[in-house]
Amino acid sequence: MERADKKNQNFMHLIRRVHGLVENPDIEKQRRSQDHIGEILSNTRDIRYREIDIDGIYGEWISVNRAHMKKYVLLHCHGGGYSTGSSIYARTLTSKLAASTSMDVLCFDYRLAPEYPYPAAAEDAMKVWDYLMLLGYGARDIILTGDSAGGNLALSLALKLKSQGRLLPRGLVLMSPWTDLTSSGESFETKAEVDPVLDSDYIDKMVAAYAGEKDLKDPYISPLFGNFEGFPPTYIQVGENEILLSDAKRLHRAFVEANVSVKMDIYPGMWHVFQMSPVKAAREAMNRNAEFIYDICR
Repeated sequence: MERADKKNQNFMHLIRRVHGLVENPDIEKQRRSQDHIGEILSNTRDIRYREIDIDGIYGEWISVNRAHMKKYVLLHCHGGGYSTGSSIYARTLTSKLAASTSMDVLCFDYRLAPEYPYPAAAEDAMKVWDYLMLLGYGARDIILTGDSAGGNLALSLALKLKSQGRLLPRGLVLMSPWTDLTSSGESFETKAEVDPVLDSDYIDKMVAAYAGEKDLKDPYISPLFGNFEGFPPTYIQVGENEILLSDAKRLHRAFVEANVSVKMDIYPGMWHVFQMSPVKAAREAMNRNAEFIYDICR
């Protein structure tokens, strides 16, 4: 057991160093570094990427290079604190989602803060949702997925669809979702020393860039404060060692209280969006994502 803990600590230290290399005060350089990592880690013959333009929004279809299911589609909202991230960087997740489910994944580049603060990303997400409707998909043919800020965006989109009286997606899959921009969860303190990826200063900068002076308890900004009655089945994954642990746990509790079918897995020793990393837990998590999606698509 001691040996396993030591190995995990060493890997956490490595994750902290890699994240430090990508993080850059120059936000444009940080965005380019992320894209570079996405291109390197997603270079495989097993996956095909097809670029598309959705009314001025860059997007890409991610598909396995073999016969696969066409009935359902995964609409993925990438993470990055609403200030960084892209479809290319998200390939570290979308390629795994496509491979594990044998379903097509659509990822898109919503406008980023601080150049485009709230509600730009939310408007773009709705535009992409409507694009899928025009292609002939029904709401029940779509599984919304998202990591970190992308989990926030997926929830915000579902809440907006609900407020408009529209049909909701078949289900949601959320990886380390950022649900509360007020940063009021206890894990911001209890996990501050062990989280190798996020810290309060970084979160505060992202919040300021995205939401500015707006009400941080607005459910479309902090979905944790939304009304989830009538929401579709949802699966949440979160790492034990991340400051957003409370964001996931409190969301899970809110879903239970709203009588939503919800499942959450907390991965021991793992960090924020560990599914991107080449570790056994990431492979296991992706398999569980696929199992959940298969279950709700029966």
